[in-house]
Amino acid sequence: MLKHHVGSTEQKPLNFLWLEITGRCQLECTHCYAASGPTGTHGQMTKDDWSRIIEDAAGLGVESLQFIGGEPTLHPDFPDLLKLAVKNGIEVEVFSNLVHITPSLWNLFSETGVSLATSWYSDDANEHAAITNRKSFELTKASIDEAVRRDIPLRVGIIGVQEGQRVDQAKQVLIDLGVDENKIGYDKLRQVGRGVRDFQPGPDQLCGKCADGVLAVSPSGDVWPCVFSRWMTLGNVLEKSLPELIEGKEVAKAREQLKDFFMYMGSSDDDDECGPDSRCNPECPPRCSPSCNPCAPSRRCWPDYK
Repeated sequence: MLKHHVGSTEQKPLNFLWLEITGRCQLECTHCYAASGPTGTHGQMTKDDWSRIIEDAAGLGVESLQFIGGEPTLHPDFPDLLKLAVKNGIEVEVFSNLVHITPSLWNLFSETGVSLATSWYSDDANEHAAITNRKSFELTKASIDEAVRRDIPLRVGIIGVQEGQRVDQAKQVLIDLGVDENKIGYDKLRQVGRGVRDFQPGPDQLCGKCADGVLAVSPSGDVWPCVFSRWMTLGNVLEKSLPELIEGKEVAKAREQLKDFFMYMGSSDDDDECGPDSRCNPECPPRCSPSCNPCAPSRRCWPDYK
């Protein structure tokens, strides 16, 4: 029997946004939750559309945002959008694969005081390439070195994709390059996009804090609870403004559905009952990817999760 939790309807103020400004990327990673790659597009959102989102976000009191893709630096309007966010007093992090950062972008990062984030996989160039589907090891490594040299704040996530992956050795390379060990995270494979293996995308791939003061906007203008919960479209900013969407019923409904899912999971002591489990206390920082872990409740306790 499925028990149902009635959560609070109090809405947490929006304080963080993912802006997924493009689906284009130089890489074609085997696990990419956005399924981005060289054939990806910048979508339907124009520069004016993204500018409006940034200004609306500032008006709503959003404190920080992350530019993400695809590879956000491939978007032709990326520099102007970054400067607009900074001008509006929003803290910015750029999630980049770091395979090709131009001198002008390096100067922009240094001058605006933004932070960077990237993904890392192995100390072995061949294993790294097998995951990114490109010879990206040396390029990303060189950019990490440059970010450290310039004292640009950098966060690196090691993502476990393959069996026996050289994760510990990968971390040591980062430490040797001068990356702060406290800024090196680890995340398991999320079965979303090209990451799907033996499950389908669902809330058991999430951390539990989606839509709780955070939202993601896609290249098509679709709004999601987070970049991993892409099947839960809450509206589109080309049809309604960001403030209107936040006040709408879809965001509140998604928040309650996710809250219920993470509140109730299979009890380890009773195979027949579903109930609250104190072990399920997901904590996910706004810059979710790639540093938070799904709680992964039992699917049998949430048969109607879609």
